[in-house]
Amino acid sequence: MKHDGGWRPRGSRVLFESHWFGLRQDDVEPPDGQPITYTYVEHPGYAMIVPLLEDGRVVMERVYRYTIQETLLECPSGGLDGDAPEAAARRELEEETGWVANSVELLGAFYGSKGISNERFHLFLGSDLHYSGRTALEATEQIEVELVPLERAVELALAGEITDAPSALGLLLARERLRGLR
Repeated sequence: MKHDGGWRPRGSRVLFESHWFGLRQDDVEPPDGQPITYTYVEHPGYAMIVPLLEDGRVVMERVYRYTIQETLLECPSGGLDGDAPEAAARRELEEETGWVANSVELLGAFYGSKGISNERFHLFLGSDLHYSGRTALEATEQIEVELVPLERAVELALAGEITDAPSALGLLLARERLRGLR
């Protein structure tokens, strides 16, 4: 539900723009009447998929993340790049892992850093997978594919050992969705 909250925009400027995101600064007047400048990241969003094999293992990735200087266990994900979220999830799964999901189901769409960005991510459950062997990693992607039993992945998420929040949420939602199907 969109609502302006009584905030009135007075001006706006783009401070930086790249292919991946932009940095915007708005002059606004909140309901209390005291003008402020609000700076935030404009982001087109991304899609993430929890790809589940028939034997109950999840196709996951160990990904080096330069921004935090760590390698994280994550589900495949990537920018929308002008595609619909489901198409982006399918594309990223194959590009990063070589796996293809014949069935994709939306688990939900969420904001990850709403205080500093309008970035929204879309979570999907992928099933009926087959291996194409075709990958197309970008220069920034240092990825090792790892097959993890879903229940083990959920345990890791609940223990805080999967520190990528969207991946942890996706795994928990996938398990709950699968419990509803049984």
